[in-house]
Amino acid sequence: MLKEERRTTILELKALGESVRAIAKVVKASRRTVEKVLKSGQREVPDLVRPEKAASWYEAVLEQHKRCKGNLVRVHEELVTMGAKLSYPALTAFCRRHQIGIETKVPTGRYQFEPGQEMQHDTSPHRVLIGDREQTIQCASLVLCHSRLVYMQYYPTFDRFWCRTFLTEAIQFFGGACRRCLIDNTSVVVLGGTGSAMIPVPEMAAFGARFGFEFRAHAVRHPQRKGRVEKAFAYVENNFLVGRDFANWEDLNRQAREWCDKANASLKRSIHARPIDLFAAERLVLSPLPSFVPPVTRLHHRVVDCEGYIHLMCNRYSVPYRLIGRMLEVREYADKVEAFNGHEKVASHPRPWGSRSVRLTDPAHTLSRNERRPAGPRPEETELLKVEPGLASYLVALKAKHPGRYVRSLKRILVMVGEYPREPFLQAVEAAQAYGMFDLDRLDRMVLRNVAKDYFVLSEVPALDPNNPEEGHA
Repeated sequence: MLKEERRTTILELKALGESVRAIAKVVKASRRTVEKVLKSGQREVPDLVRPEKAASWYEAVLEQHKRCKGNLVRVHEELVTMGAKLSYPALTAFCRRHQIGIETKVPTGRYQFEPGQEMQHDTSPHRVLIGDREQTIQCASLVLCHSRLVYMQYYPTFDRFWCRTFLTEAIQFFGGACRRCLIDNTSVVVLGGTGSAMIPVPEMAAFGARFGFEFRAHAVRHPQRKGRVEKAFAYVENNFLVGRDFANWEDLNRQAREWCDKANASLKRSIHARPIDLFAAERLVLSPLPSFVPPVTRLHHRVVDCEGYIHLMCNRYSVPYRLIGRMLEVREYADKVEAFNGHEKVASHPRPWGSRSVRLTDPAHTLSRNERRPAGPRPEETELLKVEPGLASYLVALKAKHPGRYVRSLKRILVMVGEYPREPFLQAVEAAQAYGMFDLDRLDRMVLRNVAKDYFVLSEVPALDPNNPEEGHA
């Protein structure tokens, strides 16, 4: 169908006396089309009225659209099964004309921010190849809304500890903070409520007060309100991650910081300026950093296991073996883990980023195989000599004969001292030492032979009188 401009040209040429053939040649249309326009005499394009094949199926379309959750392919299959003779394009055109399943689009508007007024923070999961392993990690980003200055880092997971760690690094990177930090309704920061009624977690509210800003949340299903940071994520995923290799976590975050410096110094077409130039004016109105920025820590309490390790976040860290069974205070940092026994720091280990089931051992915390034990007698030997001082010479000879089995032999002799009479036991020990016998099984048999006649003598039992049945129940 010809547009209004060509229909106007046809009518004007006819008014000038041109033939139909000449007019058709000028407007590049058929003579029959030119004749229809001349016959109608209308410059406006007439409405094209066609019968809709799906008109009689209107109620069925609505029902199946709801039942199939908006999937028009399934709606078309169900209608065909019910006997409708219409194509899939005819169904989609019918739904567009009657606004079935079509959400009304509203303008997003334009947000203007004064220098230092607002910064936006959010996270996004990215698939990243670190070393030879591809994994899903969290990208955290903070953007200053006026200057568009951006800072980002990657983390294995993202909770309040990592949120405070990231925001501390980002605010130090900017040299200050805006008066407001816009977030989504994430449980990392939000204690209750949504949007303007959001109440932050006291821990996060105190963190914001330290740097001179407050957290605000946008309305539910209104993500365009934080479009500055959302746009930055798309830029990161389609620019920074493309074609880059990362050896480890340190290399990934180092390259991320270098990329932020490069992106902040590049010209942005949307603002016709470089973010670093706009930041020169915005930096003057940012909330200044506090005089002291404490490191972000998370406090734990752990009991040292029987191997001399503490367990934290699916990893194990060694501590001095003398603290086995003690309750220690463990401080978790972004890059290290420290253990304290009271006020004494007893261990410090680097944090293995993105790893699980890792055992970190400090050689100073272990007792080496060749290391000599502390001087002095064993506790078993001290207890044994306290009970029977006469065994001193036998124990010295026993230790010289079997040094590797000495402790086990001491424990068995302690059991024998507690079970057997003193005189028969000492006689057996004296005979064993005289003949140089240190086999404790033979010593045990010698003691039993000495006590066979005296220690296990049974008293005579009187015979029962068969004529007195009451005697057996006495």
